[in-house]
Amino acid sequence: MTPSDPNGRQDSDPTAADPSAGADRATADRAASGLPGSALTGSDEATRLVASAEVARRDGAADPAGPAGGNAAPGGSAARGTAEPRRSRFGFLELDAWIDTSIWRAGRGLIEFYERFSIFMRRFTVTGWRRGLVEVLDDAATFGVAGTVLMLALALPAFEETKKDWRKEVDYSVTFQDRYGNPIGKRGILQNDTVPLQDIPDHMIKSLLATEDRRFFDHFGIDIIGTARAVVENLRHRGVTQGGSSLTQQLAKNLFLTNERSLERKIKEAFLALWLESNLTKREILKLYLDRAYMGGGTFGVAAASEFYFGKSVRDINLSEAAMLAGLFKAPTKYAPHVNLPNARARANEVLTNLVQAGFYTEGQVLAARRNPAKPVDRKRDYTPDYFLDYAFGKIDELDLPVHTLTVKSTIDIGLQKKAEEVVEGQLREVGQELNISQAAVVIMEPDGAVRAIVGGRDYGSSQFNRATDAKRQPGSSFKPYVYLSALVYGNYNPRSVVSDQPVCIGDWCPKNYGGRYSGRVNLTDAIARSLNSIPVQLAQQIGRERVAKFAQMFGLPLPDKPDWPFVIGAVEVRVIDQAVGYAAFANGGYKVEAMPIEQVLNGAGEVIWDRKKNGPAPKRIVAEDKVQQINQMMNAGVERGTGTRARLEGIPAAGKTGTTQSSRDAWFCGFTGNMVGVVWVGNDDYRPMEKVTGGVVPAPIWHDIMEYAHASIELKQGPGMPPPSRKSDQGAAVAAAGQGGKPGLTEVAGGAERPKTLTTRAVGVLSEIEGLMRQASPASVPPGTGQPGTGQPGFGAAPGRQGALTPLETRPGAPLRPVAGSAEKAAAVRPVRAGIGRLTYVAGDAVRRGVETLVVAVR
Repeated sequence: MTPSDPNGRQDSDPTAADPSAGADRATADRAASGLPGSALTGSDEATRLVASAEVARRDGAADPAGPAGGNAAPGGSAARGTAEPRRSRFGFLELDAWIDTSIWRAGRGLIEFYERFSIFMRRFTVTGWRRGLVEVLDDAATFGVAGTVLMLALALPAFEETKKDWRKEVDYSVTFQDRYGNPIGKRGILQNDTVPLQDIPDHMIKSLLATEDRRFFDHFGIDIIGTARAVVENLRHRGVTQGGSSLTQQLAKNLFLTNERSLERKIKEAFLALWLESNLTKREILKLYLDRAYMGGGTFGVAAASEFYFGKSVRDINLSEAAMLAGLFKAPTKYAPHVNLPNARARANEVLTNLVQAGFYTEGQVLAARRNPAKPVDRKRDYTPDYFLDYAFGKIDELDLPVHTLTVKSTIDIGLQKKAEEVVEGQLREVGQELNISQAAVVIMEPDGAVRAIVGGRDYGSSQFNRATDAKRQPGSSFKPYVYLSALVYGNYNPRSVVSDQPVCIGDWCPKNYGGRYSGRVNLTDAIARSLNSIPVQLAQQIGRERVAKFAQMFGLPLPDKPDWPFVIGAVEVRVIDQAVGYAAFANGGYKVEAMPIEQVLNGAGEVIWDRKKNGPAPKRIVAEDKVQQINQMMNAGVERGTGTRARLEGIPAAGKTGTTQSSRDAWFCGFTGNMVGVVWVGNDDYRPMEKVTGGVVPAPIWHDIMEYAHASIELKQGPGMPPPSRKSDQGAAVAAAGQGGKPGLTEVAGGAERPKTLTTRAVGVLSEIEGLMRQASPASVPPGTGQPGTGQPGFGAAPGRQGALTPLETRPGAPLRPVAGSAEKAAAVRPVRAGIGRLTYVAGDAVRRGVETLVVAVR
């Protein structure tokens, strides 16, 4: 029977209609309440009541329309038609209880473990003095472990440096030669690591070890005894008087670290020293130190320092020179002999004392070195083409070669370089102050891109800024040939095409001709020769400025893709070297080349590792040759009868273009022949206007004088589109019609004026040595009362029995030098001879004889 409500209505019972549902519900109730599957017993009243309450709660949740939720639908159809929801077999109450229990049990277990551990450790308890000792050892172990971890953390960044190729030199050491193989200067670090360790003198190595690390072959990278001694000495003197770093530690600093004085650096240094000792042999460490240590004067390593300070190989140095070099390791700037020779000699004397104290030598063995200290060479400034060397060194860096100690055979013509500098200085001295010109720049190159001379400024000593390769200035009208050539290429124009020279405006920009006058109808050749402004503007309007800009970019000019309109008459910034590259394309018939100051690069073994002809960029044709011939004809007219007449060369056809910017802030002449390309710029670094200076006033004469020298005693070539070279009959020139290398349009000329002879760098060096020997020679012994006949001056009389120093020497091929018989009567004719570098006199002796013979070979 089912219960009924007070109104007599019966509640629906789903189990009555579906007995199986009732069974399932009972089973679910028992499972949810945690009771066994059988019927509840009366043994556990509390459990039964809890289970009954849970069932009642679930029934209420499953039937929201029941007594708590309102009356059921008639007949109970809604209750019967609704499916029973699936209940979870795991409740959140059980999960919470499990977590709380687990935490309590874990805490209880830890407490019990601590109590058992404390009971166990009580057996080790000590008292009295033993307790103090244990506390000290305990703290030492704690701080030791912490310190080790800290030091490892500090050393980790240093160990990262060892992952790189640390044997590879970071900086280049480059020795430059001219195009003929004569040394002209050095750039980068002065380093020479090509001398094997076995070739370095024993007294050099002993001087190093006696001064820097006497126990080098005994310690493991850190000299404990030496460090302790240094600490004691420094404490006794209350200052840093001795260093405790071993030679390996110093090498680690040189290779990986800086000169920063800090505890962090010392810790890194110690760890890296251990790393070096574990990866290299003692001999390898010693060789690296001798090659990488800084020795002052920009030199690294004893080999480079020996050449710099004594002018000889390290293989040839004596004990006194080795001692002076070894003294540089401590403080190279302080003890450098070219900076402070007394300090350097005092330090060398200390090194000799160290050799005795270390037991390497006896006092008697070093006595000669003490009495005859080393004599470094005079480091007075020799001539070097510094602007050219700076540019060439930058190119070496761009090549990114794997070897860093290099010998570079450059493209420079040292005679032409000196002539260019001489001409620039002469012109600026003559008219610079009057016309308010303070600076100039010149680039001379061959049409294939080989740079022969660079003048980057008036004086390298006062300003190292290279105006030829780094300064950007407006080219003015020297830019116009690119516009005219683009009209020949893209437009229906030729050199005889007629265009009206008239006022033209583009927006608010209205360019005017120099002088403000217009010429009406003119052909393009006259327009470029007279440097008219309106014509290139009209041409650019018809062709399109973007096309003109891209055309100029093909010649190597750094222009934006869409520049402002004034660029067509040169209102855009370029470098002198850029203009030289651009005009080289005119001179070589339309090929884009790269300015290259390097011919070959050799490694320390003398092997060629880079060659301009093999590894350099190949020329690329950018313009048809017939169009180049047309523009060259037009620019040749500019030199012959236009604004560039002062650049005209006698018998050598030349083409070029002047350029002048607004208010005469820049003046240019860019020109070329079949042999050479030259660009000249004058102006002021602060952009001050010059006094009405144009490209034809100062730059053109500079170009002319340089090119006259450059074309002396060479075979002349005919430039594309230009007349063949001609010489006057008295110059003995003979024009040959054969082209060079099978290329059309090139003509050679044999003979001609000879290039002025110049001494090579080697010859100048030999003359300097002879001068030094003569200064050291003892004066001639002249009897009293004798003198030069007719002058009454002593010293040059022909006295009987005079000997040696002033006796003329007989020279015959293959025969030794000996006094000339009867030369006493001719002695009065002997006069000092000035050779540009000093006064030379007749001096007898083997040293001078060897010097003269060497000079003859060098000059030949």
